[in-house]
Amino acid sequence: MTEIVECVPNFSTSDPKVVESILNEVRKTRNAFLLDHTFDSYYNRLVVSIVGNKKSVLDAALNASFKAVKLIDMRRHKGQHPRLGAVDVVPFIPIKNTTLEDCIELARKFGKTLAEKCGVPVYLYGEAQPKLERKDLDWIREGEYEKLAENITKPERKPDFGPAKFNPKSGATITGARKLMAGFNVNLGTSDLAVAKKIAKALHAKKGGFSNVKAMAAFIPEKNITQIGMSINDFEKTPLYRVFELLKVECARYNVPIIGSEFCGMAPLKALMDVAAYYLKVDNLTEDRVLEIAIHNVMEKGGAFE
Repeated sequence: MTEIVECVPNFSTSDPKVVESILNEVRKTRNAFLLDHTFDSYYNRLVVSIVGNKKSVLDAALNASFKAVKLIDMRRHKGQHPRLGAVDVVPFIPIKNTTLEDCIELARKFGKTLAEKCGVPVYLYGEAQPKLERKDLDWIREGEYEKLAENITKPERKPDFGPAKFNPKSGATITGARKLMAGFNVNLGTSDLAVAKKIAKALHAKKGGFSNVKAMAAFIPEKNITQIGMSINDFEKTPLYRVFELLKVECARYNVPIIGSEFCGMAPLKALMDVAAYYLKVDNLTEDRVLEIAIHNVMEKGGAFE
């Protein structure tokens, strides 16, 4: 059986040369496949999607992270996205014939190796973190890189791997295991960041929004607009259409038009199917009624065309 794991490492850079150097480490790793990457100057962040078997994905994530630690200096990093280090967060996600337990093991191996070889403090989050109070990404990132020197010395914030000592060049890294999530960004026809932050607040779980949604507002200077960046951690419990409908309500409240949207990283099929079923009022839309998926399943079961 073919096993497939996805890894979506986030690096604190938008320098095209650094980006290319990091991506080349993935491309050189045997049996690892680079699916997608996005980066921009306003978040100053690179998001990479890698798939492969357990060994190849772990190797690719480590090789890319070693290069990032070498090339990125957090002392010069500024960006609108919350971050803790050069290699900011590295989640492992089970896709096929693998489990969350497999990905927890990969996260622990990744964290231990990065800490030992690079001297970078590493925190576990999500399913890989056994302590309930330390599972939340926002809690780990509290104060961000700028407060890390102070926070890392607190006993309750001791890293899971590596020294409890501030690394000024590389900061700290967060790694863990999770299910598939949807990264979804919506562009607003306003340059007023204060209004965009109010809209994001209405969506964010800890501020009164949906329990599976994290939302933030950012300003995009080259377009003179704002963006609501969202992570929908469980799109089966909190469908994308439901999030979008609340977003529309909040935008109408402030008389702000929605001018576009985008997925950050790969778009999960189930999330798209929920959107299609809702807005098109399609009954009984399942994966086996999607042409490409049905063909793939037939071929995988041994079917052939003559």
